[in-house]
Amino acid sequence: MKPRILVVGSSNTDLVVKVPRLPSPGETVLGGEFASLAGGKGANQAVAAARAGGEVTFVARIGDDAFGQLSLEGLQKEGIHLGHVVMDSHHPSGVALILVAADGQNSIAVAPGANAHLSPADVHRAAPAFRTAQMLLVQLEIPLAAVQSALELAAHHRLPVLLNPAPAQHIPNEWFPHITYLTPNAREASALSGIEVTDPDSAARAAARLRQKGVPHVIITLAEQGLVVDAPRLHKHLPAFRVKPVDTTAAGDVFCGALAVACTEGRPLLEALRFAQAAAAISVTRFGAQRSAPTRAEILRFLEDRARESQRPQPGTTS
Repeated sequence: MKPRILVVGSSNTDLVVKVPRLPSPGETVLGGEFASLAGGKGANQAVAAARAGGEVTFVARIGDDAFGQLSLEGLQKEGIHLGHVVMDSHHPSGVALILVAADGQNSIAVAPGANAHLSPADVHRAAPAFRTAQMLLVQLEIPLAAVQSALELAAHHRLPVLLNPAPAQHIPNEWFPHITYLTPNAREASALSGIEVTDPDSAARAAARLRQKGVPHVIITLAEQGLVVDAPRLHKHLPAFRVKPVDTTAAGDVFCGALAVACTEGRPLLEALRFAQAAAAISVTRFGAQRSAPTRAEILRFLEDRARESQRPQPGTTS
């Protein structure tokens, strides 16, 4: 059986422009290709989890407009259960304006629209999904009151929680004991821990401080520097897989979706993290958010290829 993942979060339409470099404040940079793509951290993670092998249910609020209809159609094609998605006739669908530079880095501004109106009542109406899920995956592109309701329902049903605390903002200390896996990036970890995270050493200090708040598994992602994990019986820096980035827009979302699937399958944490890192590595070699998420077969093939490469004799060595 596929692992059952419940995602509570946002859905956006990404309006993307490729630029040679990100502009400075007040500067106009002439861009190239434009694309309108499905996005939003919640929807991205739902698609990533579905492609990685999960049976995914999505809880969200989407505008009853052209953007919203296209988003729903895309999620339906991924086999995601949408019975708890609210179509909002009073607020537009969320929109993200994204600039993607030639080196793969990006700059994003989001107009949340209907996402900002996902309510605790919306979440509580999805209570049947909490009863059957095996893990809750949630982010911070929706109101904190809705996130808190999701955490409370998860605690009631003894459901493990993976919280991706993005975008960076303060969260209540009482949340931490209800979080099983916390996956901030460097900026988010800095905001949550009070320790500036710039490298694996500072990430390790920040992770240790966050564990003291009651989270058993803290995983700080560091882009090309890999990640740092602080968990029971695992305190480690894992280097990133080396790839040539094209667009890093949804790498963190793909990582979280794949990690939720791997952990729910019962994989050892180190193995689950490498599975998620492989998924994220593949995603940055592709343009777009949801469409960059790899399939399970692609992730496993990537890992097999890298394992074979690591076993080849290096130049100047003998076998």
